[in-house]
Amino acid sequence: MSILRVLLSIFFPPLAVLDKGCGSIIIVLLLTLCGWVPGVIAALVILNNPNK
Repeated sequence: MSILRVLLSIFFPPLAVLDKGCGSIIIVLLLTLCGWVPGVIAALVILNNPNK
């Protein structure tokens, strides 16, 4: 996980998970719309997932 991805996940979470697939983008976008903190947490969790 690069510093750029971490900064993107803090300032605009859906953009940070852009290459992880459509489902990840939608989940992070919905969580970001519900509240900024859940979106950031979801983006960081998705970025830290070693399987994808």
